[in-house]
Amino acid sequence: MGATRRVGRVFTRPSRRGTEPVVDIVSDGKLDGALVDWAYYRDGRRDRDISSYADALAHARRGDGFVWIGLFQPDVRQLAAVGAEFGLHKLALEDAAEAHQRPKVELYGDRGETLFAVLKTVRYVPHTTLTDTSEVVESGEVLVFCGTGFVVTIRHGDHSELKGIRQQLEAEPDRLAAGPGGVLHAIADHVVDTYLDVAERVQADIDLIEVEMFSPRGWRNIERVYQLKREVLELKRAVAPLTAPMRVLAFRRHPLITDETRTYFRDVDDHLLRVKEQVTSFDELLTSILQAGLAQVQVAENEDMRRISAWVAILAVPTMIAGVYGMNFKNMPETRTQYGYFVVLAVMAAACATLYVLFKRNRWL
Repeated sequence: MGATRRVGRVFTRPSRRGTEPVVDIVSDGKLDGALVDWAYYRDGRRDRDISSYADALAHARRGDGFVWIGLFQPDVRQLAAVGAEFGLHKLALEDAAEAHQRPKVELYGDRGETLFAVLKTVRYVPHTTLTDTSEVVESGEVLVFCGTGFVVTIRHGDHSELKGIRQQLEAEPDRLAAGPGGVLHAIADHVVDTYLDVAERVQADIDLIEVEMFSPRGWRNIERVYQLKREVLELKRAVAPLTAPMRVLAFRRHPLITDETRTYFRDVDDHLLRVKEQVTSFDELLTSILQAGLAQVQVAENEDMRRISAWVAILAVPTMIAGVYGMNFKNMPETRTQYGYFVVLAVMAAACATLYVLFKRNRWL
């Protein structure tokens, strides 16, 4: 093996493929439990005449079509087998083994002929009522290795299924004829379309919480706003970091991506920028709603404090009078008059009523 050299975020190393013997990692059971599907594609169609993985890979290495292997949460041993088969870089395999990677695109090989892409997938979690603990957005990952003659897709998360994409591509041979680059575009297009769908549903939740927040006593829903903002940040972490890698795929030439496919990538990039702006506006809108909610909380607290202060002032008058006449000095005036008790009660009631009217007029009560 030759030395690996690293330039910035792009890694290169000599390719292992060529005349090496084919190891049938499928029939050997090395991918059991992780293998979802595999197929050999030639001229944009699934070649069902070739049922052996070893034969399919041998044809692919001769430049005749490509092999697409789909894996679901493989372990380190299984990734090592795949990596040895296709000459994948160990750093990329480490990223593939661990979930929660940042969206990115990296190139490997002497001329960067092997492409490694990490895409964050999202799913909207249906709910009847938004609460302060509701999960609105669930995220996962799809990792794609593309090289001459092969595509390896690795999924993390139950909702990141690619079966529908494979079936859709098999129904459109022209797209599969574009090779591994066409598969990568289909996956990226599906992921970004999912962003758009989730963003629309989150918009409905934001509209609802906005109406509730500006209703009477709406500040009581402020915890729900915090929860929704956390979920929007989850969506933002999936969308925003993908813009730079998508620009690379859309505007940078690569042996695996034809000019026509790159045109389609530009369309995906346009959709991604749109959903990024939308998610950013969600974050800003929720921040404004939170600020409005906090202002409502302060107003409500001030009103409660004024109401409490008013009642304290009203009750202070009879308390003061009762305290004075409760000292029981012998020479206190009016303590021995016949109607002194009733007069004091009347004074207390009149003072309290007067204060009540004044506070009510000033809207303290």
